[in-house]
Amino acid sequence: MSLVIAQDLSLSYGKKVLFDSDSFTLGPKDRVGLVGANGTGKSTLMKILAGVAQPDSGTLTYRRRARWGYLPQEIAGLPEGTVVEAVMSTVPGRDTLESRLKETEEALAAATDEEDLLELAQSLADLHAELDDFENRFGRHHAERILKGLGFKDNDLVKPTSALSGGWRMRAALAGLLLQDPDLLLLDEPTNHLDVPTLAWFDGFLRRSNKALVLISHDRDFLNRQINRVVSLELEGVREYAGNYDDYKRLRAEEKVLLQARAEKVENRRAELQGFIDRFGAKATKAKQAQSRAKMLEKLEKVQVLEERSTMKFRFPEVERSGRDVVSLERITKRYGAQTVYDGLSGRVERGQRIAVVGANGAGKTTLLRMVAGELVPDSGTVTIGHNVVVGYYAQHHADKLDKQNTIIEEVRPLAADKPESYVRGVLGAFLFSGDDVEKPIGVLSGGERARVALAKLLLVPSNFLLMDEPTNHLDLDSAEMLIEALKLYGGTLLFVSHSRSFINGLCTQVWEVADGKLTPHPGNLDDYLYHQEQQQRLKAEAGGAARSDTASSVTMTEKDRKRQEAEARQRRSVVEGPLKKEISKLEEQIAKVEAAQKERETQLADPVLYNDFARAKPLMDAHRDGKDTLEDLYARWEAAQEKLAQATATLN
Repeated sequence: MSLVIAQDLSLSYGKKVLFDSDSFTLGPKDRVGLVGANGTGKSTLMKILAGVAQPDSGTLTYRRRARWGYLPQEIAGLPEGTVVEAVMSTVPGRDTLESRLKETEEALAAATDEEDLLELAQSLADLHAELDDFENRFGRHHAERILKGLGFKDNDLVKPTSALSGGWRMRAALAGLLLQDPDLLLLDEPTNHLDVPTLAWFDGFLRRSNKALVLISHDRDFLNRQINRVVSLELEGVREYAGNYDDYKRLRAEEKVLLQARAEKVENRRAELQGFIDRFGAKATKAKQAQSRAKMLEKLEKVQVLEERSTMKFRFPEVERSGRDVVSLERITKRYGAQTVYDGLSGRVERGQRIAVVGANGAGKTTLLRMVAGELVPDSGTVTIGHNVVVGYYAQHHADKLDKQNTIIEEVRPLAADKPESYVRGVLGAFLFSGDDVEKPIGVLSGGERARVALAKLLLVPSNFLLMDEPTNHLDLDSAEMLIEALKLYGGTLLFVSHSRSFINGLCTQVWEVADGKLTPHPGNLDDYLYHQEQQQRLKAEAGGAARSDTASSVTMTEKDRKRQEAEARQRRSVVEGPLKKEISKLEEQIAKVEAAQKERETQLADPVLYNDFARAKPLMDAHRDGKDTLEDLYARWEAAQEKLAQATATLN
């Protein structure tokens, strides 16, 4: 049974049509990525699903008693009280339960009839059991676990919500949604305010959920890991594709090729028929045949080829070679009032490096970039820019600082005063501002459009050392991918902050971890860094387990007691771990079989001769795609079973 049915949705703003009688359904296990260029209506459709906005026409039907939770890009407010209390209060039903409990207790105290007493006592017991179940699912312990996973510390939990900054308010709102555990999560760019450690936790939390999800994200890796369907807002309307984002891009490309081939075939046939009619239509001996072909011409299908929206297409200009040392940081100290951000930080960036700065929110990532850019002065220590280094700096606040009174071309023209206007217009055209668009005032632009203007300004002043702070915020997925490709070809040095896993993995050769006022370099990309962190945590856990074991062994006991306890422990372990190990073993066998079949299919698909016979190739391609879906499901089940086993083992230990 469908969880949501959207039927014939239509919505327009003036002449701009976002939806035109579009329909789709969401199942109770669907994990949907909502994709499309900026301005196509992704956030609007999310608001319609959440009941915050209404379409001009059409219907949206939820399954009876279905619950949904919505996280917009910007939140209006949070409940009053402490952080943990505010998060707990978002779960509906607690006040009603407590009120019923109080009323039943008062009725029981006032009752005198034995039959009434028995009935009220049973009701009270039932209500206590219901409240206990409610606390187990939505209680303080669970709320605190989610909040800590999202980066809150113990002392943060008792802070009033009014004291939280915008980013932390968004995290608290997200914690409330996760605690509610609705049937459908509606998440609009939920990772925008998450740092890398928190993003890793959130990624795992969502992947373990078996509830339905609609997700908007500009992080390709995050999207791929979370979804099994794509709903795309295309020029021809709302379309649906099975699989993750990579599958969608492949299927879309295949569909485009097939439709173009079919359109060419139809056009060739149309030309052939029209040629016969033109040649023989006037001849009496061929009139009947010409009429027959005219009817055939009328019946020819009209093939609608896929249109693609324009995307950013640009390359960073060639830059001069800098010295080997691009920037050196020596014993940097920086404080904001009583808060020490950096205390004796040192580091060095060399020519050609691509360094991602990661760390918890508040650790000082943006502060570090601003000091390197010269926007902030350290309290002590030195920042030394190397020989022949030209710094370019892009940050979110730069897009907000654009002069709203200027038109787009007025904003960027002074940066290339020595170049003809045609050159400036060419750069703006690469960022999707062409023709009269360049005369738009900055004040009417969306967040994504302002971000593109700020990026265009960066190109107009060539620099061989780029500093970038969250450059993909406000960009749609295609634009973020284009930026990654352009930066891969960039000939200079790159130091950047990003919460996007795909952006970091696609570019960085080294990770700088900032924590406790210090900087620790790690070679490799983000996946390498996260693997290193996991290994460190595992070693700490093993060391802690060994310490507990040593403490326990120091307790004096008889040999008979020791053997009895060991036997009982083995029995408990066997009862708990046995079924899980059996399930894992069975899943591993299934995975091995499917992987072997996939490998065999991949060998066949690698043969270019195969594609000469599409009728033979298509079933093989479909089977390979189904095998990939099966593997994704098996991997997810295997990971869930492994996690259960780890939790069981930890409990037994």
